[in-house]
Amino acid sequence: MTRRRLSERQIERIQTIQERRRQRLAERAENALAALDEEEPDALGPQAGQVVVRHGANLAVEDPQGQVHHCLARRHIGHPVCGDQVVWQATADGQGVVTAIQPRTMVLSRPDYSGRDKPLAANLTRLVVLIAPEPDPSGYLVDQYLAAAELIGVQALIVANKMDLLDAAAEAAFRARFAHYPAIGYPTLWTSLHRPETLVPLIAALANQTSILVGQSGVGKSSLVNTLLPDQEVQIGRLSRATGLGRHTTSTATCYRLIGGGSLIDSPGVRSFRLGAIDRETLQRGFREFGPHLGDCRFTDCRHDREPDCAIRLGVEAGQIAPQRLANFQHLAAGLGPNWG
Repeated sequence: MTRRRLSERQIERIQTIQERRRQRLAERAENALAALDEEEPDALGPQAGQVVVRHGANLAVEDPQGQVHHCLARRHIGHPVCGDQVVWQATADGQGVVTAIQPRTMVLSRPDYSGRDKPLAANLTRLVVLIAPEPDPSGYLVDQYLAAAELIGVQALIVANKMDLLDAAAEAAFRARFAHYPAIGYPTLWTSLHRPETLVPLIAALANQTSILVGQSGVGKSSLVNTLLPDQEVQIGRLSRATGLGRHTTSTATCYRLIGGGSLIDSPGVRSFRLGAIDRETLQRGFREFGPHLGDCRFTDCRHDREPDCAIRLGVEAGQIAPQRLANFQHLAAGLGPNWG
């Protein structure tokens, strides 16, 4: 059966209802502060929470006290995803219903099979790009992740994992190969699970952040997640007992608490994460070192290829832009197809 398309008036009405629910939550918080002698708030009133697991229509929502509740989302409020801050209300059967999604600071999406953006996670503050000596890193894929981080407004961190596979000379060459990233402001860490001291800067970088790890297959993502979350099985059990989602907590995006503070979202969906439908001007903004040169080309529609007086290519000649970054930009731009222009 085809899904009924909502009219603009219906969409406006839904948005108005969600805003009213957000206001009720804010008013309830103010009333709670003004009545500290009250034993406990109305259990059936609107409450704040964060989505920590979503599997289909089933949501695990964590309240500010750390309790997890099995909830369903009310129709037409949108599609809550892991990391969303929501308004929810307890129901008589001991579960709950999500009635509104709070405004997002950002959302990480990937195109689905029909080309439409499918949200994966919301309200991230850090995107961790994993590379490793084996398999050979794809600079094109790294730059695609970094461009996405720039465009959605998330801090990016590059982590070179499995460095124990290299001897001293090979490690020096590997570091030199990626030296242009810290030069343009992307922190780069060199780690090995066999050298625990190398993980200390990574743990510090993730503290008090909401992070997600991305990278090509084989870079050691699962092993690194297991190391960062030594109590992962305990957390999975806690979520399963609270929601009844069972094994689904390991097969869908899940938000875990980091021991050092902060959260780590583990999502199988990031394996196929790609840039969505964007145009040339937008893609250019995803390459941060292009910024000082944009607008200085002779031609306003310069493709930074063979045009005369191209400011980006002049930046490469001056050593201000790494040639491999421009090459990867051209590769990504070629893949935009009809969106280029």
